[in-house]
Amino acid sequence: MDGSNRREWLKLCAAAGGSYLVASGSRAAERMTPAVSAVDHLLLGVSDLDRGIAWVEKTTGVQAMVGGSHPGVGTRNALLSLGGRRYLEIIAPDPAQKAFNFRIDVRKLSEPRLITWAAATRDIDALAKKAREAGLEVFGPQPGSRERPDGKVLRWKTLGIKVDLAADGVDPIPFFIEWAPDSLHPSQDSPRGCELLALDVAHPKPVEVGGVLSKLGIEASVKPGRHARLSATLRTPKGTVKL
Repeated sequence: MDGSNRREWLKLCAAAGGSYLVASGSRAAERMTPAVSAVDHLLLGVSDLDRGIAWVEKTTGVQAMVGGSHPGVGTRNALLSLGGRRYLEIIAPDPAQKAFNFRIDVRKLSEPRLITWAAATRDIDALAKKAREAGLEVFGPQPGSRERPDGKVLRWKTLGIKVDLAADGVDPIPFFIEWAPDSLHPSQDSPRGCELLALDVAHPKPVEVGGVLSKLGIEASVKPGRHARLSATLRTPKGTVKL
């Protein structure tokens, strides 16, 4: 996800055993989307983009493609496809920008780690209405766009969910993105070779996290843990790996 229209959203947010499966009853299950299927892209935070690209290549066997900078946010990224309409965004500080306004301070990371994720939607306005009716506070939908090096313009809308569940530099609640029909999804022209198999969530407040995801139509097994954590299982040229 790129572009200056994302700026305000980025500025806005800043135990043992068992797991909590979101969804109960057949009717609820019919409306739920498994977390791994809901993914549009995962954000891997790193303190230095070049080191992040090298780490991902060493881990997966695939070299990510440099994407671009986020003006006013203080970050830049690199991308690789995760199969289908999913991709990994390696996000790092942009040394060419003086201000840093990204909601999670990736500058402090000692090693790469997943910090949050984006979920796909085909009707972001309906989703916003559903979230509000479920008692959630939202930011957006907000339009965004980015011009590619070849001159083509990518357009999208994003929706942020305002909840106080980010912890330990990890936000387990996704923001949502709807890509314009005429925009090429980044997964389609990013380096290929990896496939997302699973997305797991751990959090000190698993019931609360599971409840919010459920209200958003996402089915996830949220495990209790001392720290917030996102974990992705990938099939790669180097075998099955976990980020």
